[in-house]
Amino acid sequence: MGSGKKKGGRKEPLFGLPAALADLRLTAADRIPGGGDDKPKKSAKRKSEPAGDEPPRERKAPARSSGARRRSRSSFSAGLGRLVYWGAVLSLWGVIAVIGVVIWVGAHLPPIQSLEIPKRPPTIQIVGMDGTLLAQRGEMVGANVSLKDLPPYLPKAFIAIEDRRFYSHFGIDPVGILRALVTNVLHRGVSQGGSTLTQQLAKNLFLTQERTLQRKLQEAELAIWLERKHTKNEILELYLNRVYFGSGAYGVEAAAQKYFGKPAKNVTIAEAAMLAGLVKSPSRLAPNRNPEGAEARAQVVLAAMADAKFITEAQAQASIGHPSYNVKPVGAGTINYVADWIGEVLDDLVGQIDESIRVETTIDPKLQAVAEAAVIDELAAKSVKFNVSQGALVAMTPDGAVRAMVGGRNYSESQYNRAVTAKRQPGSSFKPFVYLTAMEQGLTPDTIRQDAPIEVKGWRPENYTHEYFGPVTLTQALAMSLNTVAIRLGLEVGPKNVVRTAHRLGISSKLEPNASIALGTSEVSVVEMVGAYAPFANGGFAAMPHVVTRIKTLDGKLLYMRPADERNQVIEPRYVGMMNTMMRETLISGTAKKAEIPGWQAAGKTGTSQDYRDAWFIGYTSNLVTGVWLGNDDNSPTRKATGGGLPVEVWTRFMRAAHEGVPVAALPNLQGNWGPANLAQISSQVSPPTQAAAPGYSPGYSPGPAPAPAGNGGYRAPPRANVNARPEAAAGLDGWLMDRLFGGNR
Repeated sequence: MGSGKKKGGRKEPLFGLPAALADLRLTAADRIPGGGDDKPKKSAKRKSEPAGDEPPRERKAPARSSGARRRSRSSFSAGLGRLVYWGAVLSLWGVIAVIGVVIWVGAHLPPIQSLEIPKRPPTIQIVGMDGTLLAQRGEMVGANVSLKDLPPYLPKAFIAIEDRRFYSHFGIDPVGILRALVTNVLHRGVSQGGSTLTQQLAKNLFLTQERTLQRKLQEAELAIWLERKHTKNEILELYLNRVYFGSGAYGVEAAAQKYFGKPAKNVTIAEAAMLAGLVKSPSRLAPNRNPEGAEARAQVVLAAMADAKFITEAQAQASIGHPSYNVKPVGAGTINYVADWIGEVLDDLVGQIDESIRVETTIDPKLQAVAEAAVIDELAAKSVKFNVSQGALVAMTPDGAVRAMVGGRNYSESQYNRAVTAKRQPGSSFKPFVYLTAMEQGLTPDTIRQDAPIEVKGWRPENYTHEYFGPVTLTQALAMSLNTVAIRLGLEVGPKNVVRTAHRLGISSKLEPNASIALGTSEVSVVEMVGAYAPFANGGFAAMPHVVTRIKTLDGKLLYMRPADERNQVIEPRYVGMMNTMMRETLISGTAKKAEIPGWQAAGKTGTSQDYRDAWFIGYTSNLVTGVWLGNDDNSPTRKATGGGLPVEVWTRFMRAAHEGVPVAALPNLQGNWGPANLAQISSQVSPPTQAAAPGYSPGYSPGPAPAPAGNGGYRAPPRANVNARPEAAAGLDGWLMDRLFGGNR
């Protein structure tokens, strides 16, 4: 029974999960390629395949399925989406960053609502007695001019060279910035700027000149604000009136006056092009410093104007090389010493200056020019010979109005005012205060005193020539500048009284009341000395040196007017006459014989200090009082420059020119009868000159302060202090007497 089984066996029915999986089979197509051991083995050749050596047929690549195409398009879309997404993210962050920068820049600016166009800086115009502009302090700011008052080519010159798209941008010109960027890259440097006129105006009005990114961003923000607040023409007008043109000139009006001597409304096309060209580099291209550079830049502007069709090519060609310069050297004129002096007193006169003012002065421009030439020319000719490097001159009317002042030979090299600020020993030019004190104590010009060696507590002052003339009149002693007589006279009247006299006449410096005061050992300024001599020229009234008469605002408002001087008599008329008689003799036969003004009575006194360090001459007529000082700033000795030499030459050159065409007037109170002494008595009392061989004498020896007691009860010899002016070789006692007795060469 068992042997009757069918071949293949019996199949049992399957139920559930086994039944579901029974037909599941994996084929080679379902396997992952490269699966290693799972790779299906090659099946045996089918019997139907030929067994020969036929080459295998070329198998065609399977066609790309639609699913693959869909997957490719999906990948591209995903990449594009990511690009758009990140672009949007970056753009958003960029916008946030820009907004942040704008907020940050704005936070470092004043509140926009509080920004106002700032006032122009105040200027000080200094004019002469004839109304001529002499100098200007502060920046040179011309009057505001409106566009309608300017020739049309003037503002167009600025637009052509600085901002061709001015009327089309909103304060910032992206096209201009891009063009400048490309140009700078091609030239490998900064050859072109992208700032608009509005940006330049914003910088000039509100910002500094520093080159930083923060400043450029602030400039851009303010430019946009200006464009929103003002019209284009208002912005252009503001720009033309505020831009800097070099040499201290702000605005086209100031620049036109500075460089061409004419108002801006009258400039030519060539001059307009030059002004527009200065904006690029005003200090470097200013025509008074670099005329060639200014002209070359003007040609560039003319070409730009022609290219922009603002002018024709013919006009551009005709304008090349035709600006008419009218410029002066900057800061070289000696009038600047006067301007500085005025600047020092303005605060006392009108207080703090917050608006432009006009200062009217007593300066005569013609006399100022003559004084400057006299000092500079004489120094140029003889400074090397006499080792004199500097000089000063002050000329004033007898009532104290300063007509000319020279504080040095070249203001651009040294602004130190040697006429006002410097204090120097006046030497024998101080002696008139000693003699005036003597006159006021009862002596006369004919009073006789001994010219002989003298010793004061160990100090032995001497005359320059070592000569002693015995009994001499005070007139002779002053004219010949005899030291021993001045010392005797000073001790006789009292040094303190001499100091009081000098202070009463106008000397304000501290003076030491010792024996050597008679020889001018205390230091004073030139303007002090000239002011103190003025009473001799005006009849005995105090004269305060002054230069300012009125101060007004530019619109005419009066801020200050000099009050009328009080007539304060400081010398009695008869003593004025005595002093004028004696000091007139100095110019006739004494140490200043070269100081002659044809037709005029003049008087004065020379002075020379120790080792020829200072040379002075102060002389006067009834019209003008003038003092001259020459020396060196470092107080080094000159080569025997004396008061009767260079200072007299400068004084004479100036005074002769100053008195041309002026009606002649005599010195006040001149007289000739002073008392019992007369010329016969003088001649009978005079003894021949004697020689004094003072041991250890060296030329230029003169006393210092009076000697102080030594610890042992004795006295030390004083230090050497000054050399006194001495007579010319032909001005001895005999010559003086001949002139007095027989009316010699006068």
